[in-house]
Amino acid sequence: MSPQEFLLVVFCLIDDEVKALGPLRSRGPEPTLSDAEVLTIEVVGELWGLGDDAALFRFFRRYHAAEFPALATVHRTTFARQAANTCWAKRRVQARIAARLCDPHAPWIVDSAPLPACRFRRARRCRRFAGSCGWGYDPVAQKAFYGHRLHLRTSPEGVILGYQLAPADAAETEVIWELAPAPIGTALGDRNYWSPATREAFEAAGGRLVAPYKLARYDADRRRSAALLRLRRQIEVTIGQLVERLGCRRTRVRDLWHLEHRLVRKILAHTVAAGLNVAAGHPPLQLDRLVA
Repeated sequence: MSPQEFLLVVFCLIDDEVKALGPLRSRGPEPTLSDAEVLTIEVVGELWGLGDDAALFRFFRRYHAAEFPALATVHRTTFARQAANTCWAKRRVQARIAARLCDPHAPWIVDSAPLPACRFRRARRCRRFAGSCGWGYDPVAQKAFYGHRLHLRTSPEGVILGYQLAPADAAETEVIWELAPAPIGTALGDRNYWSPATREAFEAAGGRLVAPYKLARYDADRRRSAALLRLRRQIEVTIGQLVERLGCRRTRVRDLWHLEHRLVRKILAHTVAAGLNVAAGHPPLQLDRLVA
């Protein structure tokens, strides 16, 4: 579809969701640029590779002034402030869209992605994020890093159902409780989630945690572990899209509040694209069918 058609489809989807939330403000005048328009610009901009607020504002003001005429009378800082203040609305819109795409009784998959705050050699003098970072290990890059971890809960199809930002040194078996839905159901994790104590706690809460043995060389049932890792492959695709396509490691912010806002925006963009794919009869993670 053309860029104009894509903008129209995303705006209609987000406008319906924003209206379903009810009034977003209890007092004060209505903004010049509606909240649905701001969310549409953010979502489409993320899918088009425009993660920076300044680049996002310049691009849409120059090339899509016909679709958003009120954008010509709004200052860039006003747009950025309005976008940041609607973070809670993005969370609720994302949750509503994701809930319609998934079976609530299906198993859910959990994993995490490292978000370095700075280069390794600069970590000791890094002042970003006001001491909320920690030291962790990236098994893909096979090196230590200083920063956060983005923990995700997805459906078997890869749709993001929950997310939590935590320091890099926070244990996966502790953060998983902040991601677990109600009722808990069945969770599928990798070797980092293997813990007899956590498994027993899940069973006591009426759920189930399935994870391969902590060390692969001592795994007594390697066929089961290999089958479980194949079932979890979709969440790895989701993490790869957040990192590579949506640039969740290139946020260029200095405090935790703005980092969370940028991550919520990227997760909303990914969920909207998955919803449009499902509506068109495509697999939810084939973003190339929607975004050129």
